[in-house]
Amino acid sequence: MTNIAVTTWSLEQTAPTDLLPAAAPEGDVRIVRAEVPSPEFSRYLYASVGGDIRWTDRLGWSYARWGEHLERTGVETWVAYDHGTPAGYVELTPGDDGVVEIEYFGLIPAFRGRRIGGHLLSYGAARAWDLADRWPGLATTKRVWLHTCSKDGEFAMDNYQRRGFRLFDTKVEEEAEVAAPGPWPGAFPA
Repeated sequence: MTNIAVTTWSLEQTAPTDLLPAAAPEGDVRIVRAEVPSPEFSRYLYASVGGDIRWTDRLGWSYARWGEHLERTGVETWVAYDHGTPAGYVELTPGDDGVVEIEYFGLIPAFRGRRIGGHLLSYGAARAWDLADRWPGLATTKRVWLHTCSKDGEFAMDNYQRRGFRLFDTKVEEEAEVAAPGPWPGAFPA
């Protein structure tokens, strides 16, 4: 098995005024919170968005593990729909002391390049900033952060920075190279 160097960048916003929203795309694009925790739907989004960019860390999760994660207080999944079809998602996970991570964000490949990503990221970051308004008992958000890596889409870093996220850490680590799993084997050309 071959190893590859993977660079991971961590970015943050430290005030709601850091957010630089993107314009909404033209057409029938809506963003809706998946209010009923659904391991099936969340795994579908994860595999469909990350299948071509080697998201593999959750593929081995059991149904119960997905359920435990989604049932945690404050975990939210916001889904972008283009004419009623799921186009991508953003998953928010609260931490301690008002820190919220945009744990996952991305678009299904067929919906990339259509100006949906900037809008979805803007919307997701805004929902991270007002997360405590929907979850009594959560601390008011003081910081929103995320990470991206050299395996992610070529426009990911630019999108994050254009939305007002600032780089605060960079790490390079060796990882075993894995084939892109796709949402199912053979879904993406080599």
